[in-house]
Amino acid sequence: MLETPNAARRVSAFADAVSPAGIRPLPGAARFALRLREADATGEAAGFRLDQPLNTFAAQGDRLSLRLGPNEWLLIGPEADADAIAAEIAAALGTRFHTLVDIGHRNVAIEVKGPHAADILNAGCPLDLFDARFPTGTATRTLLGKAEIVLMRLDDAPTYRVECWRSFATYVHDFLTEAAQEFDAGT
Repeated sequence: MLETPNAARRVSAFADAVSPAGIRPLPGAARFALRLREADATGEAAGFRLDQPLNTFAAQGDRLSLRLGPNEWLLIGPEADADAIAAEIAAALGTRFHTLVDIGHRNVAIEVKGPHAADILNAGCPLDLFDARFPTGTATRTLLGKAEIVLMRLDDAPTYRVECWRSFATYVHDFLTEAAQEFDAGT
């Protein structure tokens, strides 16, 4: 019988990518889609905050918890801790009805940072990304061009984190790179 490892082999989706200043592929991470009844979303589980408002994220150390819907979270942590995170969440949630799916092999992340970060993203994202409408701590599912993404505003620099499916990584990276060229020429 053919033996295969439990986890998919993860290779960089950006092996040949050249990024302009302010746009960079982020290293691999453990990612989980968590579904949990809203009434059971109290406190935290395994270092991930669950009781946050919709369309926000919370950071606790190197773990990020994004609340994308009334019963939906995206949990991100160190790639090396994937198995431990899954076990910790299962233990923390105990008998509460939930689903936890490892999506670390599916998603990748790109950071967009600098004074023109919102402008670069708005070349293909319909959201108003400026301070009053998309403040630090905001996270939501949206579109960038023709790709579905999850977008987070990490800080006031501004720094954004774009999460997308691995199959769209080249498209999203190239889209951002092309949009950034307008601002590289002007500086």
